[in-house]
Amino acid sequence: MATITELKCAVRETLESRGVLGQLKARIRAEVFSALDDQREPRPPLTHENLLINELIREYLEFNKYRYTASVLTAESGQPEDPLDRQFLANELKVAEDTSSKSVPLLYGLVSHFLNSSDNGGKVFLRGVSLPTAPTASNTVPGPDV
Repeated sequence: MATITELKCAVRETLESRGVLGQLKARIRAEVFSALDDQREPRPPLTHENLLINELIREYLEFNKYRYTASVLTAESGQPEDPLDRQFLANELKVAEDTSSKSVPLLYGLVSHFLNSSDNGGKVFLRGVSLPTAPTASNTVPGPDV
């Protein structure tokens, strides 16, 4: 008959080999963060822009096997549990892809584009944007979308 220690080791090894242990740890971390989160300090609204940015980051995190971090991002940001469709994301960002670019996260392609761009003397011109304001006790109406 197996001892408790042997049983614990067997369960741990089984969960690890199935790839479940990491997911369980990530879910527990996300729930602990959620429980400890100060609800008096509201998060910025999940605008269309925030949704797209979070999705670019999630795609990058999952591609690099940073699943714990991705699960915490999802829980903290209010991002939908199911990822956005890759083609939808590319269309929203007005990105055209070839077959090889589809094998890596969109964020890699965007960074590569800007690193290799020779327009404007190698500089990218960014326009100012108005970010939504986080609601406060005196300001409960979100600011304009970007």
